[in-house]
Amino acid sequence: MSSSFLWLAASTGLLSLLTPCVFPMVPVTIAYFSRPQHHGPTAIRRAILFGLGIVGTFTLLGLVLAAIFGAAGLNRFAADPWVNLTLAALFLLFAANLFGWLELQLPWRAINAVDRSARGASPGSSFGALIMGATFTLTSVTCTAPFVGTLLVLAAQGSWMTPVIGMLVYSTAFALPFVLLALAPRLVTGLPRAGEWIHALRVVTGILEVGAAVKFVSNADLVLGWGVFTRGAVLAAWVMLAIAGALYLGRDLRARHRRRELRPAGIVPVTIALAVAGWLGSGLSGKPLPQIEAFLPPAAIPQSLASLGAAMPHWLLNDYDGALKLARTSGKFVFVVFTGYTCTNCRWMEANIFNRPDVSAELSEFVLTRLYTDGDGEIYERQQAFQERTFGTVALPLYAVVDADGKVRATFTGLTRNPGEFIAFLQRARVKTVATVPRI
Repeated sequence: MSSSFLWLAASTGLLSLLTPCVFPMVPVTIAYFSRPQHHGPTAIRRAILFGLGIVGTFTLLGLVLAAIFGAAGLNRFAADPWVNLTLAALFLLFAANLFGWLELQLPWRAINAVDRSARGASPGSSFGALIMGATFTLTSVTCTAPFVGTLLVLAAQGSWMTPVIGMLVYSTAFALPFVLLALAPRLVTGLPRAGEWIHALRVVTGILEVGAAVKFVSNADLVLGWGVFTRGAVLAAWVMLAIAGALYLGRDLRARHRRRELRPAGIVPVTIALAVAGWLGSGLSGKPLPQIEAFLPPAAIPQSLASLGAAMPHWLLNDYDGALKLARTSGKFVFVVFTGYTCTNCRWMEANIFNRPDVSAELSEFVLTRLYTDGDGEIYERQQAFQERTFGTVALPLYAVVDADGKVRATFTGLTRNPGEFIAFLQRARVKTVATVPRI
């Protein structure tokens, strides 16, 4: 499990706090924990139990998903085109809710029943605080679901424990500020009050969710081979969304100007939106955007390895046996890439590590083959089973160097931001008799 995934989980949890469904729960939390029975020596225990209710509810989702699908099943679940299309539809649904085009309502009978249980608990009982945390999670689901869904899909590219740990980190970051508020209700006086900025935040969040929906549709496109949601098409869609955000914020700015409420800092969001649109637009000409290439469909599959294929004509796709045969005649070792159509870490490595001339030079010393494990068909299932049987993991990406007889010389799991580390792995694999680089 990479540190970048844990950082993403924590960042996503904190970002969820800014969503319109969550912020209004601040006064609810304060009102609940300001009651007399929540003062005194039991206050700390109940605040912690409140946080555990939030953490437990989110983490249970990751645990159930992992238990149902297992490691290999989760991987294929994440790449399933219909799962990605369903997630895209959910993002669009939540975006419509944030735009005010429709109203999403949860089964309030069930939520009210849980809430009554929490509020009806005896003053000496801590059960109410625990249930209150679970209730809070349920009431915020319309805004947190897109973040949770994205995190679970990314987590599915690792081991079966990854969704559990990811949700644990996400929910801990999400719950921590509310635990602090439960401990010290007076902290709420320093928070900004809800106002027009909440509505603007709703719209901007909705635009971001439309952008995420485009990403998930492009995942399905990659697996099904439509060829419609290409890198250029996705970038163009994101550029238009950024411009739409700038136009909306600009209109809001003009309205504030008419009311003489305009502040100098008000122009900053518009400027940022236009700058993002310009930056994304620069990628339409083919210019690499290393910061987001991991989330874009490759220009070829994958873009960076296609350039390697021109210099190394024997780059083989889904043909492990052919690679071994070529290794016997060429006297070279085989560099095997276990990858996925929807694997963001794989795309990041291709855009930021494989593209480097020094790394490309090292790869030219190998017979190159790419084995996809998340496509739709028997060959992908067979390659995933081969990866799990031989290397004991279905995590993506996995890089392996084998000799002409298939004996494993070295492995490298996950991504690295240090090109020298990856070059050292390739060099050691060529000079050592048999070695295994520790997984990261």
